[in-house]
Amino acid sequence: MAAPTEGPVNYEAFGAVGDGVADDLPAICKAHEYANAHNLPVRSKPNATYHLGRQALTAVIATDTDWSTSRFIIDDTDVENHRKALFEVRSLLAPVELKIERLRRDQAQVDVRPETDCWVQVESDAKRVYIRRGLNRNNGTAMRDCFIVRRDGTVEGAIDWDYDTITRIEARPIDEKPLLIKGGVFTTFANRMKQEKGYNYWARNIVITRSNTEVDGLTHYVVGETAVGHPYSGFLSISRCANVTLRNCFVSGHKTYSTIGAAGKPVNMGSYDLSANQVINLRLIGVRMNHILDSTRWGVIGTNYCKNILLENCVLSRMDVHQGVSGTYTIRRCELGYAGLNAIGRGTLLVEDSTLYGRAFISLRSDYGSTWEGDVVIRNCRWVPSGGQTCWPHLIHASNDGTHDFGYPCFMPREIRIDGLFVDDSNHPEEYEGMYLFTDPDGAAKSDQARPFPYKLTEKVIIRGLKTASGKKPLLSPDPEMAKSTIVIEQ
Repeated sequence: MAAPTEGPVNYEAFGAVGDGVADDLPAICKAHEYANAHNLPVRSKPNATYHLGRQALTAVIATDTDWSTSRFIIDDTDVENHRKALFEVRSLLAPVELKIERLRRDQAQVDVRPETDCWVQVESDAKRVYIRRGLNRNNGTAMRDCFIVRRDGTVEGAIDWDYDTITRIEARPIDEKPLLIKGGVFTTFANRMKQEKGYNYWARNIVITRSNTEVDGLTHYVVGETAVGHPYSGFLSISRCANVTLRNCFVSGHKTYSTIGAAGKPVNMGSYDLSANQVINLRLIGVRMNHILDSTRWGVIGTNYCKNILLENCVLSRMDVHQGVSGTYTIRRCELGYAGLNAIGRGTLLVEDSTLYGRAFISLRSDYGSTWEGDVVIRNCRWVPSGGQTCWPHLIHASNDGTHDFGYPCFMPREIRIDGLFVDDSNHPEEYEGMYLFTDPDGAAKSDQARPFPYKLTEKVIIRGLKTASGKKPLLSPDPEMAKSTIVIEQ
């Protein structure tokens, strides 16, 4: 079959069989290569089943692609290179050079004028941040920021740190035309890798590095998991770009495996179906999964260094930001399962019209200092602590004893505003006196213990319309020292 000169490109024209047995990945790579060269869309056969084989090949997607109801088989029981992506959604625009000598936190303008809007990342080796604590401890990462620089030099995505020197800078033009990927039903037969110590992340995925991209209606299943295996870094893995939307997608939780961590002790391994790193303006709209209360599956998503995240009408086992989110972090009309809502960063964290099932309503990650520099707003929400299991609920989980240097000052939310929240605390222990607004933030540290890295407490909690199934009023914290704090509670 001859390759088309206009209209959609199909895989069969380049040798794909679509019977679910033959290795179709080489043909798929050639089809997208042709489509990219001629600026043509790609459309697969709706009734085909494409086997993506074991070869270390990556199909580069740079034009609109419609996978419709086509099925794709990914057999990870035997592969050439488990770190290789199957698809990469990539811009064909070349990186550009920008010269920025120094930056200040929240700087709104820079003295460069790129020809197109650009996603920009700066790094400085002069300081390390996100120095992780705990069983997965590490020495942190070089201080970095990603943001958008407009043609007129304005900055979108508030700069988080001060940079007296910039060691590295990268600038990628943002394509003006949106790229749309539609449909596709992918099934991964899970890997069975054996490795007792350390992490060995798998890709075999779809990587998105093109700004202004939308994925609509994609489905991903995971089957064939056994007692052994290693984690995945995200079937949909978005990184180093801006303005990406996942819409009406179906994703799957992965089985939890364990390994020996950096502290020499067993730790669970995080295996993700969704991941986002250094993304500005990430939107998940109508993204769903099954079994959000199944704790044998790892939380479905992990993110790092993102700015402005929106979840709307989603049903997920958790939402998590590891190395921070800044700007706006909005959860609207969502259900979040057993692994809950996790956060560190700065800006405004808004949760509204949502139902959460985590042990805490919001967990501020203690391995990164439990820091949220800004405000939290909870509006018209329902919380079933621990998914209905017996527990003494704590609304905000925070733990930082002031003895560890995370690379930045740490804060509890400045102000927490609750405007409509129902807490189903009906399944509680016998001695239960009422839910706590906070855990014990300093981890029950001794009162005379030196705290070289102090943890700034919340200043104000405003409560309106908080109701509990038990009928008991909320308490401040199990730590009696918190009662001596300057926290003001308005009800």
